[in-house]
Amino acid sequence: MSAQDLPLFRERSVVWSRLRAPVGTILKVLGLAAFAFWLIGPLVNLALWSVAERWYTPYKLPVTYGTRFWEVVFRPSGDAMTSLGTSVGIALLTVVAALAVSVPAGYALARLRLPFRTAIMIAFLLPQAFPSVAIYINVARIFYTIGLAGTVPGVVLVHAAHGLVYSVWIATAAFAAVDRDLELAARNMGAGPLRAFATVTLPLAAPGIVASAIFVFLESLDEFTATFFVGVPQVTTLPLLLYNASMGGNYQIASITALILLVPSVLFMLVIEKFLKADVLAKVGQ
Repeated sequence: MSAQDLPLFRERSVVWSRLRAPVGTILKVLGLAAFAFWLIGPLVNLALWSVAERWYTPYKLPVTYGTRFWEVVFRPSGDAMTSLGTSVGIALLTVVAALAVSVPAGYALARLRLPFRTAIMIAFLLPQAFPSVAIYINVARIFYTIGLAGTVPGVVLVHAAHGLVYSVWIATAAFAAVDRDLELAARNMGAGPLRAFATVTLPLAAPGIVASAIFVFLESLDEFTATFFVGVPQVTTLPLLLYNASMGGNYQIASITALILLVPSVLFMLVIEKFLKADVLAKVGQ
C-alpha cells in the first residue's frame, strides 16, 4: 500500500467501524423478529380462526368476526365439553396408574443396588424408541382380542405405558436427590422402613413426583395416536375432536379446541418450573 492510499484506507476503516454496530443491531432485530414470527405466528393464526365467522380467499384477514363458535364449543350439550371431560378423566386415571408404578420403581432404582439397573432404566424408554403408529396398531389388535379396544381402561393403559418414560425417570431422580442420611437418622430414632419412607423420603421427593405427574397428565391430555387406534370410536377425547373438526374443514372449532388444549400446558409448565429443582434435574439418568 502506497502512502497516497493510506488516508483513503483509514477513512474507509472509520466508515466501516461506524456502520458495523448498526448493521449488527439490525441483524439481531431481524433474527428475533423471525424467531417471534415462527413461535407466535401459529398462535396468532389460531386466535384469528377462533373468532372468524367468515374467512375466505382472497382476503388476508377474516371478513366477519364473532364468538358464535365459542358458544358452540362451550355449549353444555356440545361434543367439546363431553370430550374435554373424557380427556381430563383419562388423564387423571393415567396419572394414578403411572404413579402406582413409578413411585416404587423410582425408589428401588434410586436406593437399592439392583442388577441390570441401567437396562431397566433403558427399558422404560422403549415406548419412545419405535414408531408409535406401528406399536399402537399391534396394541389395538391385542386389545381387541381381550376386550379392551374401545374402552377407557384400554386407553388409560396405553397412555400410562407412554407416560412411564417421564414418571419413572423423574421419580428416580427425585428420590436420588434426597439425602440418605436423613432417612438413616429417622431409622436410628426408631422409625420403621415404611414410616421413614412416608415421613421423610416421600415428602422430600414430593416436588419431583408432582412434576412427573404433571408431565404424565399433559402427555395424556394431548395424546392423539394411542387414543385414535385404541379408543375410536367409543372413546372420543379433545385431540380426536380437534382432528375430526380439522378434517371436516371446521377450522373455527379446531382452533378453539387447540387453544383449550394449550392453556393447561402453559399453566402446568409454569408449575413444573417451580417443582423441578436443579438437584433433581442433575440426577436424571444417573
